[in-house]
Amino acid sequence: MEKTAALASDILQGIGGEKNIRRLENCMTRVRVEVQDDDRLDLDRLKKLSGVSGYVKQGAQHQLIVGPGKAAQVVEAMRALMTGEEAGLLDDTERNKAQAKAKYKAPMSDALRQLANVFIPLIPAFIASGLITGIINILKRPDIVGDFATHYPNMLGILGIFGSAVFTIMNILVGVNAAKVFGGSLAMGGVMAGILSSPQLAQITLFGEALQPGRGGVIAVLLVVVLMCWVEKKLRSMLPGSIELILNPLLTTLITGSVAIIALQPLGGWISDAIAHGASLAIDRGGLLVGAILSGTFLPLVLTGLHQGLVPIHVELVQAHGYNALLPILSMAGVGQVGAAIAVLMKTRNARLKKVIKGALPVGLLGIGEPLIFGVTLPLGKPFIGACLGGALGGALISYWKVATVITFGISGLPLALTIVTGKVMLYLLGYLIAVIAGFLFTWLLGFNDPEE
Repeated sequence: MEKTAALASDILQGIGGEKNIRRLENCMTRVRVEVQDDDRLDLDRLKKLSGVSGYVKQGAQHQLIVGPGKAAQVVEAMRALMTGEEAGLLDDTERNKAQAKAKYKAPMSDALRQLANVFIPLIPAFIASGLITGIINILKRPDIVGDFATHYPNMLGILGIFGSAVFTIMNILVGVNAAKVFGGSLAMGGVMAGILSSPQLAQITLFGEALQPGRGGVIAVLLVVVLMCWVEKKLRSMLPGSIELILNPLLTTLITGSVAIIALQPLGGWISDAIAHGASLAIDRGGLLVGAILSGTFLPLVLTGLHQGLVPIHVELVQAHGYNALLPILSMAGVGQVGAAIAVLMKTRNARLKKVIKGALPVGLLGIGEPLIFGVTLPLGKPFIGACLGGALGGALISYWKVATVITFGISGLPLALTIVTGKVMLYLLGYLIAVIAGFLFTWLLGFNDPEE
């Protein structure tokens, strides 16, 4: 804890003190800060802090990579050290202005970040679901556990409930989160998702066709909740305050619900089918080439923030087919980073770089590649290219072998092997090993300029 407090203090000094903080938050691996004055930032000092393995800027946000789990601890320690009024944060009005300004600077990245924010809170549930499903697959195999499934059917049934629960209420969770992200009432977001998922829709015929509960999946939910938020805000500005509390939710439900059933759910269904079938067709028929392109270009997408637009695709693939063939391919991009980092570790004479690599490799093996990307391969240049090439080779093989997982997203690297569909686990591990070796060899051959500092 003393190291965490020291790092929090050093970061505060490096960003110009608490008074320079506009917004402070964290994700799984990064401390995310928006500041009032970029000129007060001491980026050279921040990048050289022993607990910081990388730095990246997205829009108005400065992101310091400190590692999984540690990011939340550092932010908590920073908040404890901040004693100014409202901990140096701007009020909601000023924050909204800053966010609007950031949107103007990088609208595409910010829009995709909003989309990802709908699903990021669901990551723990997806991880639990995927790992439980993997455990069930193991327990069903007589060659591994014998007659366990025969003797303990109730236990498998209970585990099945645990593993599938997140998908049972998926649309509701997405509806609530979408309402939060797009500025609507959380309960109303859940209600809109509930309307689209109601089993009673099957009893209603519209335009000569029976309605389908849940059609369009999360895509339809996103479209409807965005409309709901817009309608709710418009009504709030138009209705007198004395009756707004009563009429707004009533009119919002009637208006949005009607448009949803008549237009948005069919539209969402068409988009959902196009995404699921299109992605599956590309992977099935594209083979080696598609796998190489997807994995080889994934890390550049991560750098631009455009990878966040893939999140609904992962969800749609699992909802449509019960498995996800895209995630194992993309995970090879991070695996290539592992091989590249090992090559750098063996070649470099820089003591600090060796220390960074040794600290980042364990989490890199577990699928958390940001410390390796931003702390090692990307700053060195050529190793990043070598890592992408290694990942491309691994992704090509994973695609050719048609390896798939039962999880949407949230797990990568070695842990993903626990969620791979039966019969493909060894192929995934083989692809993992080849990507590491390829990343190592490409980086070794390309070389790099060993930093003196």
